[in-house]
Amino acid sequence: MTPPLFLLDPLPEGPRVALLGEEGRHAARVRRLRVGEDVLIGDGRGSVLTCVVVGVRPDGLELQVRTRHREPAPSVRLVVVQALAKGDRAELAVEAMTELGVDEIVPWSAARSVVQWHGERAGRALERWRRVAREASKQSRRGWIPAVAEPASTADVADRLSGGCGLVLSEEASASLASCPLPDRDEIVLVVGPEGGIAADEVAAFAAAGAHPVRMGSPVLRTSTAGPAALAGLSVRLGRWG
Repeated sequence: MTPPLFLLDPLPEGPRVALLGEEGRHAARVRRLRVGEDVLIGDGRGSVLTCVVVGVRPDGLELQVRTRHREPAPSVRLVVVQALAKGDRAELAVEAMTELGVDEIVPWSAARSVVQWHGERAGRALERWRRVAREASKQSRRGWIPAVAEPASTADVADRLSGGCGLVLSEEASASLASCPLPDRDEIVLVVGPEGGIAADEVAAFAAAGAHPVRMGSPVLRTSTAGPAALAGLSVRLGRWG
């Protein structure tokens, strides 16, 4: 079984690591790690240490570094523009997309999103998304924590799509995600609409920015599953899972 991953930024340079604070308490008190067990320590920015527990404290662990490695950044970044959704749907999407390898998530206030972020609510919701992404990165042993950007308007999303590879999931599209051309560098920006679908003027704005509508198949997926499903398909095509 893969050792558990804990986050520490910055990583120390020496042969010993003291894992303290919230991460250390969780490792010692909740996970109940013991001397001799292996753990991974990452900074969330690609660097990961393989360590062994050499001491347990009430507030954390003392670790001996065995190896250091650097997880390279992908040649093609996968960015998902995720429409806001009610309940826990959006957070489920963030969790699954993180586990499947998304590099950046952009919260989008779509016209048909039942939920809209305003004022203090926006700050709390954004922090929840970032916390979910962080915890899902640990669960999936990822070296990189995906960025969760500031909330975007439709105009912001159109600007992001301009000049790059933009794909908009649509059940009405004729082109297939399985066969559409993909770049070999830079990024792919994938737009996932809300439960009510993407409004016609939004589709027009994205098309004007150069984005292409694509479909995955006959099933109509919910907003919480469409992004993860598309990411899985793109990851296979890009060779990420080879």
